[in-house]
Amino acid sequence: MKQKFLALRRGLTALVLSLLLCAQALAAKPEYLVPGGSTAGIKLYTGGLLITALDEDAPAQRAGLRAGDTILKMDGACVSSAADAVRQLSGGKSVRLLVQRGQKQAEFFLTPEKTQQGYRLGVSVRDNISGIGTITFYDPETGVCGALGHGVTGLSGTQPLAATGGILVPSVVSGVKKGVRGTPGELHGSFDVSTALGSVSQNETHGIFGTLNASPAHEAVPVADSTQVRTGAATILANVDGAEVTEYSVRIERLYPQAENGRNLLITVTDERLLEKTGGIVQGMSGSPILQDGRLVGAVTHVLVNRPEQGYGIFMQTMLSQCDAYR
Repeated sequence: MKQKFLALRRGLTALVLSLLLCAQALAAKPEYLVPGGSTAGIKLYTGGLLITALDEDAPAQRAGLRAGDTILKMDGACVSSAADAVRQLSGGKSVRLLVQRGQKQAEFFLTPEKTQQGYRLGVSVRDNISGIGTITFYDPETGVCGALGHGVTGLSGTQPLAATGGILVPSVVSGVKKGVRGTPGELHGSFDVSTALGSVSQNETHGIFGTLNASPAHEAVPVADSTQVRTGAATILANVDGAEVTEYSVRIERLYPQAENGRNLLITVTDERLLEKTGGIVQGMSGSPILQDGRLVGAVTHVLVNRPEQGYGIFMQTMLSQCDAYR
């Protein structure tokens, strides 16, 4: 009997170990990824009404609401458009708002004011936020993609916007505002909202993640561990003209392995073509893949305002750590 019990215990131990190994395998980081480099229109849905401005001394301002807050519900009913809000206010009665502010939620009680156009709270709102960014990677095994290397923030500019999802659409770069000392540059472009490149399911501090409908036109390359990244020559893939992705030379100047703010690498653009076109790193290039020694090592995340030829990047290992597909 004792032998049977021991055998059963060994069997259960082996089963638990097997299940743990399976779970670890499912969450394993990918060894190879396809680098991106193309820009995309990014549209995130706020899951409510994002307050972009408040009228002076109006009910919303007096109640303590702020620009950057997201109205999730009015009297317990979800609101996803300005029309929803107008319907809720049509009777002129006091209304209870459930509001998202950063990582917290709070309730506010307001009485709308009557105007010639109807009842109002005194806020300007929108139900989505959009812009141009660069796709960093695509996983050919799962279809998972990542972009930006940092999150899309609300008007506060600090915490990632509490988005309920989003879409990626094709974009074409139509011009560049060149970066100069003291004034960051930016890519100018247009979106094709009639065609979806993919979807967005996560908006995190280290990037946005979702799926792409098709692979970028590059070969898969090994993903570097942070210990494999070194100072010295490297390249980035960037889309600064039309829809063309070009590889440009950069230099990794310094490494910050312990940084948790998306600034693991300090890079300098050394390619005269990119310096002539953009002045260095500009807004819209966030997410541009960084390659070194044949590996995908990271993504561009920030520009130095006073030195536009320089910018920061995040380790690919750090970026992937926040993607649900690899946790």
